[in-house]
Amino acid sequence: MNRPTNVRGPAQPPLAIVGHGPGESPAAAPPRATPAEEDTGQSTGRPPGEGRDFDGSAGHDQAPARSAPSEAVLRAELRERTADLQRLKAEYDNYRKRVHRDRLAVGEIAVANVLSRLLPVLDSLAEAREQGEVTGGFERVAEALHNELGALGLQPFGTVGAPFDPLIHEAITYTPDDQLEHAICTAVLRQGYRVGDRLLRPAQVIVAGEPPAGP
Repeated sequence: MNRPTNVRGPAQPPLAIVGHGPGESPAAAPPRATPAEEDTGQSTGRPPGEGRDFDGSAGHDQAPARSAPSEAVLRAELRERTADLQRLKAEYDNYRKRVHRDRLAVGEIAVANVLSRLLPVLDSLAEAREQGEVTGGFERVAEALHNELGALGLQPFGTVGAPFDPLIHEAITYTPDDQLEHAICTAVLRQGYRVGDRLLRPAQVIVAGEPPAGP
């Protein structure tokens, strides 16, 4: 084959036509692995199951199992919950006692207010008794009234000869007396009353006795 004169460089050999000679056959492709061989890894040379999860999916590592809390942690949590319950029970007991105490206080205040409004009635009864006007059925009514008021906690105080107490007595007059070692009530002008530890009004009295010491 003639080479053109205008082409420079070494001549390229003609392309060889490759064919199969007699008795030659094209190289056979390697046989494709069957699904059973792929599962067992015979075709890839890997151990069976390598690269696959337990559910048959490949390419994902299984997450490690979460460990259970230890006995020490459980005991600590139990102590904490027990302390919370004890603290809650103490708070509830204090609340219940406070509510009970407040109810009693409100009840005493209500009773004291009602009894305070009845003290003028008792003063009128005492004055009528001194004049001898409380007789017959009116006397029984007066006795029933005193009994009912006593059941509500009303307590009269202030008697002749009782030691003078400035906390519960109101001295109208004071008469010095050297023969008395302590000041006493020589006369009661108006009865005093109280409910429990609550003073409704002091007793008005006349006091005699040793003069009080100076400052």
